[in-house]
This record gives sequence, C-alpha cells and structure tokens, in this order.
Amino acid sequence: MQLKGKTALVTGGARRIGAALCKALAAEGCRVVIHYNRSAHPAEALARHLRRNGAQAWTVAGDFRTGDYRTGDYRTGDYRMPRSADHVVRQAVAVAGKLDILVNNAAVFDKQRLLQVTAAAIRAEWEVNLLAPLMLMQAFARRIKRGRIINLLDCRIASHQSDAVPYSLAKKSLADLTRLAALEMAPGITVNGVAPGPVLTADTAGATRESAGPLPLKIRPTVRDVVKAVLFLLEADTITGQIIFVDSGRHLVG
Repeated sequence: MQLKGKTALVTGGARRIGAALCKALAAEGCRVVIHYNRSAHPAEALARHLRRNGAQAWTVAGDFRTGDYRTGDYRTGDYRMPRSADHVVRQAVAVAGKLDILVNNAAVFDKQRLLQVTAAAIRAEWEVNLLAPLMLMQAFARRIKRGRIINLLDCRIASHQSDAVPYSLAKKSLADLTRLAALEMAPGITVNGVAPGPVLTADTAGATRESAGPLPLKIRPTVRDVVKAVLFLLEADTITGQIIFVDSGRHLVG
C-alpha cells in the first residue's frame, strides 16, 4: 500500500509509541486520526503539531472501559459488548471522511501475579487489550473494502512470564485474533501484529525503568524500531497474519 493520501486511525495515539506512530504516518503523507481517552491535551497538541507541519490530523475521544454493558446473562443472549469501539470508528470517519488503516495501539498494563489476580483486573485488561481491538476491527471491516490493520502486541506473547497475568493473557489472545482476522478479512484487508520488547519512551523516562531481561542482541529496542516494523507491514501487499517481534531476541529466551 502506498501510504501517501491514506487515512489512519491510531488508538491511544496521543502519547508514547502511539504518538510516534502518528508522527511517522504523517511524515509518510498519511492523514491521521488520533484517538485518546484521558490524554485530551497531548492529543490536541500532537494534532496541532502535525497540522503545523503540513499534515491533516484530527482527534477523537473514546473510553474502552466505560462499563458499556447491559445487565443480563450471556447464556441467554442478553450480554452486550462495548459500543464505544464502533463509536470511535464512526467519529473517525465523520471527521476524516474515510479510513484506510487501523492501528490498535491503545492498551492498559497492570502487574498482577497469578495468585493475586482479581476479576476486576481481568475485565479491565480484557476490555481494552482484546475486546476493544476486536470490536474496532469489526467496525473498520464493515466500512472498509480494502485496508490495513496492525495490532500492537508484546513480546510476552511468546513467554510464560507470570508477573502480569491479565495483560499477558489478553495479549496472547490478541495474537491469536490477529491470525484469525487475517484469514477472515482477506483478500481486501491485511491484518498483522508487531510485538515490541522492553521499549522505554521519552515521556516515561522519569518512571521506574523495567528490567529488559535477557536480550540476545544486547541492544534495547527503540520506539523507532517499532515504528519501522509497523510501516513495513502497512506497505506490504503480500503479508498478512504475521507478527514481527521487535525485542532484540527477547522472545527466544522465554
């Protein structure tokens, strides 16, 4: 796919990897829709920055953990998934006129080991890290005949690390969903994933630095490395159902 002139929706696009993706896509000539939840000011600031540099950019808001469920029993069919994902896609189409690319980047991360896991943590991680991407992909595919979907994963999907059980389970499921969706949405839409390793972004530099663990290549991956993998998959016409690990080989050592 030639990226120039295409329109991309990036969820969680206001900060960190999401913001870097928005800037990179704009630099390639994409029109960018920046989704945010609580980061309204960073999202608007990023959109202004992109527009000052000649790009078309918009912002849309959406909370994937709004508790947008109807009471009832899923066994009787009276259970509803969140409607906010479809709302975000509708907003994006309304402001930009069309969509060609969906980047599922928004995520939540909570460290809970197996014996400390709570039902609330499972629900929160499941809603944002799996259910929202699923619903966004459905909403995107209903409106788009030909396009690209990228799911941001994590190198934990190849390991049995037990420090963040709800997060790991959701991301492992999203990896499976990526492959399922690639078959279901072919030939018009490609669906691929990028699984970053321990990337430290500029706006988290003051936070506690998470241990990178063993890195066979002895180089900590950068945000730019992740961005380049995403751009490669977006431009590829014959790649679908693939997951690129950008982790200096971290996934190979468990």
